[in-house]
Amino acid sequence: MNLEQFTFRLIGASNRENRIRITADWVLGEFEQFYREFLEVPYQAKAAFEQQHHSTSIWLSRHRLSLYSSYIHRMGAYLQAIQPNISVDASFLNQLEDHFWRVVENRYESDVAYAFMHSIRRIVYRDEWKPVEYSSLGFAKSSDRYPVELLKHFAVKDQVGPALIEQILNQVPGFSMPYRDISGDSAAITSRIERLARRRGSNIVKLEMIDAGFYRNRGAYLVGKIGFADQGWAPLIIALLNGPQGIYCDAVILDEHLAHNLFSSTLANFHVTTRYYHELSAYLHSLMPHRALGLNYSTIGYNHVGKVAVMQEIKQELETSGAVFDIAIGEPGTVAIGFAGPDSAYNLKVIRNHPTDGYKWGQFEGIDSVKEKYSRVHHINRTGSMLDNIIYFNIALEKELFSESLLDELLAGASDTVSLQKDTVVFKYLIVQPRMTPLPVFLENAGDREVRIVIESLGDCIKNNAAANIFNKDLDARNYGVSHFLKVYLFDYDALEVFVDVKIRSNLDRIDGEEDIPDWYFEEGVIFLPEEIEAGLCIRDREQRQIFREIHGDLLTPGYWENLQRELGQNQVPAIKVYPDTCRLRRI
Repeated sequence: MNLEQFTFRLIGASNRENRIRITADWVLGEFEQFYREFLEVPYQAKAAFEQQHHSTSIWLSRHRLSLYSSYIHRMGAYLQAIQPNISVDASFLNQLEDHFWRVVENRYESDVAYAFMHSIRRIVYRDEWKPVEYSSLGFAKSSDRYPVELLKHFAVKDQVGPALIEQILNQVPGFSMPYRDISGDSAAITSRIERLARRRGSNIVKLEMIDAGFYRNRGAYLVGKIGFADQGWAPLIIALLNGPQGIYCDAVILDEHLAHNLFSSTLANFHVTTRYYHELSAYLHSLMPHRALGLNYSTIGYNHVGKVAVMQEIKQELETSGAVFDIAIGEPGTVAIGFAGPDSAYNLKVIRNHPTDGYKWGQFEGIDSVKEKYSRVHHINRTGSMLDNIIYFNIALEKELFSESLLDELLAGASDTVSLQKDTVVFKYLIVQPRMTPLPVFLENAGDREVRIVIESLGDCIKNNAAANIFNKDLDARNYGVSHFLKVYLFDYDALEVFVDVKIRSNLDRIDGEEDIPDWYFEEGVIFLPEEIEAGLCIRDREQRQIFREIHGDLLTPGYWENLQRELGQNQVPAIKVYPDTCRLRRI
C-alpha cells in the first residue's frame, strides 16, 4: 500500500490492534519494494561492467548503500508525523516488531527484514537517547551447506588444462560481451595454477567456483577454490577488466593474504549476482578463515546483517576472554577516544566533546562534522586504503564491560555522546573499525623486510585515496594502521578533504634565500605542498624516510597531484592498485 492508502487505513482503524497490524503491513510492503531494488543492483553492475560504464558502477555503489537509509528515514519520519506519540509508546513499537516478525520469520531474508524494522525503530528514537538493543533475534546462522545454485564444481582428471579454465570463464559470469583472447587468458591462468601445484607438491583434484560475478568499480571477479589431493586448498580468484577489444583476465590471485586484502571492507562493497547471501558469506569465511564473519556480510552489501554479527562477535570476544574494554594502544587521539578488548578483531571509538591540545586545524567544527566524515567514508569507494566504519546509533552496553579508567575518560571527554544509565553505558553513536597496529608502533618493532613492504604500502594507500577524490591533510603516520598481512590503511578521518578542492602549490621554484612570503600563503582553502609530504608523515627513522622517497618519489612532485586532479575533474575513474603487480598475467 502507498502512503495515502496507509494513512487512510490507519485513521480508520477501530482499535490499537488494528493500527499495529496495518502499520506492520505497510512496513512489509515497503521492505519488499526496497529488497527488490536492492537485489537488482548487482545485475545493473554487471551491465555497467560489460558496457564499460565505470562512472555508473561507482554510482551504483553509492546508490545501493543509500537505498536502505532513504527508505527507513522516510518511513521513520512519516511514522512520527502521523503518530506523534510513537517515540514514547514503547509497547506499540514492541508489539509492532512482534507482529512483523511473525509475518517474516520463515523467509530466507528474514534477518534483512527484521533489521529493516529495527532500523525504523532506531530512527524514531534517534534524538531521544533511548537505546535500542542490537538483538540477534531473527538473524540466521550461516550454513556450510552451500546450495547447488551457489557453486559450480569442475573435476580435474590429470591436471588443470586451458580448456577447463576456458569452460569456467564462459560458464560462471555468463557475459553478453566477448573475451578479447580467452584462449591466451586460459593458458596464462593455467600456467599460474600449475606453478602453485608444483610448489605445494600435491596434485589438483577439483576446482569449485561461486556461480556469480563479483563487481566493483572498473573490475569483475570470479571467486572459488582449488582443491588438492592432500585435502588442502587455495583460493582461486580471477580478476577481469573490460577494454576496447573486449573482456580480459588481468590477474589471478592464489594466496589467502591477497584474498583478505581484496575482500577487505576498506574497498567499496562488491555487487554479487546471487541472492544466497548467508551461504555466500559462509563460503567467503571458509576462504578467509582469519577474517571475521560479520565483515563478509558487509563486504557483499548486507551491511545491517553484518552490523549485528559484528556486535555479537565483540561481545563474544569479551565473554570468552573474561576481559574488558580498555584504552586502545598507541598515542591517544586528539579528536577521538579509541578503545578495544585486548585480543579483539575490532577497535571502537567516539569523538571527544573538544579536541586535546595537540589539535592542528584551528577551530574545531564539532562532533557532528567529524561524524559526518566517518559516515562519508562508508558511502564512498574506499580504494582498499581506508577502513570502513560501522556506526551504531543509540546502543547500550553493560557497564561491567568497561575498565574504570576508560569509563571515566568516556564520561569526562565524550559526555555529549556517552552517558551512564544505571548499569548501562549508552552511546548516542559508536564507531567500530577492524583493528590495526598503529603505523608508528609497527615501524618501531619491525624488521627491514617488513618495513620496506609497509612503507611501499603506505605510499600506495595515499595514492589510492587521492584517486578516490579523498585527501587526508593530516599525513601524520599516527593516522595510519598496519594489518596482519602488512597492508597500510588510513583509519582516522577528522582531517579529510575533497581532493579536487585542495590547492596544489610549491616552493620548489623559489630562490634560496628569498625572503618574500609566497603568494599561496594568502590563499583561502586547503593548501598542499607535495615536497613537504615526507616531513608531514612524521616518520622518525631517516632510513625509513629514504625508502619512502625511493619508492614514491612522485608523491613529492606537484605534477603527480595536478594530473590526478585533472582526471577527476574530467569525471574519469582513475585506476587504483588493488592487487600486487606480481598477480598480473603475462601471456604465453
